[in-house]
Amino acid sequence: MTGSMVPCKNVMPKFTLVIGGARSGKSSFAEGLAIATNRPRRYIATAQAWDAEMQARIAQHKDQRGEAWITVEAPFDLCGALADAPPSEIVLVDCATLWLPNHLLAEVNLDAEAAKLLGAIADCAAPVVVVSNEVGWSIVPDNALARAFRDAQGRLNQRMAAQAGLVVAVMAGLPIVLKGQLPETTA
Repeated sequence: MTGSMVPCKNVMPKFTLVIGGARSGKSSFAEGLAIATNRPRRYIATAQAWDAEMQARIAQHKDQRGEAWITVEAPFDLCGALADAPPSEIVLVDCATLWLPNHLLAEVNLDAEAAKLLGAIADCAAPVVVVSNEVGWSIVPDNALARAFRDAQGRLNQRMAAQAGLVVAVMAGLPIVLKGQLPETTA
């Protein structure tokens, strides 16, 4: 984790949303939150390895996390993966921004899938940290599929933020609390 904010207490809300742009440091920050709880850690990965570059990226991320994490791959059945988490763990979902297009491309009802996800987060026995990208700060996409994704991601982020007890935006590796309070920290 970068910066001087290093969580050290294991007091976490039931649901935390960590949001930011690509390469903002949001995943590293979310991992730091999970590690600081001193709970067993479950990492739910939503990416699909469509090509060699993505396969290498996934392998690198898994190696960086190390063996202290239980990794569950759930590009579609995120709700089932959340239901399997025992209450003693902390769950990190990385990320909603890869999960959503899996469903968009499968041409399912995105609002219904989002509602199921929010229900699964609420029902999860363990505290949940979800990482998501803020995708609305750029130009309006030039094609209908990209616009549909941007709009659906924005709606999902708003719904998650409304439900979360803690919402942290990360920019340039720095956390900005939008809602709630970070667990106590040390410098």
